[in-house]
Amino acid sequence: MLAACGRSEPPKRSDSRSPGPRVEGPSPRETAQCHRDLRELGVAFEPLPDRQFGPGCGIVGTVKLLDIGVPTTNLGAVRCGQARTYAQWARNAVGPAAYQILGSELTKIESMGSYNCRNVAGTARRSGHSIANAIDIGAFQLKDGRRITILQDWNSPDPAVRRFLQTISGSACKRFGTVLGPNYNSAHRNHLHLEDDKAKFCR
Repeated sequence: MLAACGRSEPPKRSDSRSPGPRVEGPSPRETAQCHRDLRELGVAFEPLPDRQFGPGCGIVGTVKLLDIGVPTTNLGAVRCGQARTYAQWARNAVGPAAYQILGSELTKIESMGSYNCRNVAGTARRSGHSIANAIDIGAFQLKDGRRITILQDWNSPDPAVRRFLQTISGSACKRFGTVLGPNYNSAHRNHLHLEDDKAKFCR
């Protein structure tokens, strides 16, 4: 269930993680409920048509996030449930942590992408990115001009910066199924991989 990143995303639960069959996703009813949830959260989004791109790669039940209250760069198709969890994390965890710990408002989150048809690095299994169910986060921009990056600041000499990154990654672990970062392996030294897969795996 471990999804590697770099601009990718995952497939289906039965294990369309192996390159092969068509990608399946949430039911139309689940997707409709997710759309209602996003509207109740005040999230602006555009539903995207389902598409199959190749063995184990496709977008089913996805949306394009237009406005969640915190600008996020480089986001393409995102499975609706992942989008809902991400919006809640960005608004209710990252934003408050930036203000409370770093003393500045959060103005932007920099992602390294969502959907990408690829395998988990070094394996024959599809990544969570291959079904638009994962987002990679690389940096955070603050109103005071600071830019906090996973690559440069994970082990920052500034204790407040380290606390900020530890706090938001800890919060992500409570919300997403899989969270991978610099403590996991070198492939994740420059980003947090956030995946809504119910795996309960946090490194």
